[in-house]
Amino acid sequence: MTDDTTSTSNNSLISPPVPQRLREMLKDYPGHVERLQEVLNTVIEKPSPLTPPFEVAVWVLESRLEAFHREAVTEFEVAQANGNPELIAQADEKQRLMSKVCWKHVWLTDEALWDYFQQHQECILRRGQSQ
Repeated sequence: MTDDTTSTSNNSLISPPVPQRLREMLKDYPGHVERLQEVLNTVIEKPSPLTPPFEVAVWVLESRLEAFHREAVTEFEVAQANGNPELIAQADEKQRLMSKVCWKHVWLTDEALWDYFQQHQECILRRGQSQ
């Protein structure tokens, strides 16, 4: 798993941090945290020349979190069809959690993410112009 001190593949910028609140909420789903890190890395690896990087980061996080929720809903539906009460309870719990992580106000106030993009915005935008 990567964290905010790990360099991206091009080794010139460290990876943007996954918001701490999301890390806490998804502690039982480390693969989900890794998937969030992957989409944040794309913001700096393939930056938009027109859209501020922080905005893109918010959009990609929202999109990935919504995908987590859709996946959890599907898992819940499969568990219901299976009829196993234990699997239904687990899937329901996961679905509720994934619904909560979709609430932007839960994680958007993470200062580390904002600070990262403020600190590195110029470098990221230069990359977007050179691609």
